[in-house]
Amino acid sequence: MQKTINGAMLKSMILTSAKLLEINRANIEALNVFPVPDGDTGTNMSLTFQSAIKELLNCQSNKVEDIAEAVSKGALRGARGNSGVILSQVLRGFCNTLKKTEEIDTKLFTQALVSGAEIAYGAVSKPKEGTMLTVARMVAEHAQS
Repeated sequence: MQKTINGAMLKSMILTSAKLLEINRANIEALNVFPVPDGDTGTNMSLTFQSAIKELLNCQSNKVEDIAEAVSKGALRGARGNSGVILSQVLRGFCNTLKKTEEIDTKLFTQALVSGAEIAYGAVSKPKEGTMLTVARMVAEHAQS
């Protein structure tokens, strides 16, 4: 059983995440009610993630550091709407934690989840519970337990 994540596996995980986000885009849009039920949250998140994927696919390296840099940069450049900006901040915090390693173990993966949630909360002037911020925080908390 593999106990660490290398760059190739990280790249595969990110590509799969983008596909799953797109598949569930309509469900995410149906969940959104704050600040208004505008029906574009899933779309904005997916477009933001697709920008990260575009940058990732241009990355020829399988080094964790290079992959993390590409994803972070792509998400920041292509952030759409409030949900996309928040997602880009989650990815920025997550990826910045991973830039210092060649393989990711469970401890570092957990730290990356925590950092992603913290950076996203810090990027929102008045964070509200019950939003995607809460989901990011709760995933990180669960990973720590």
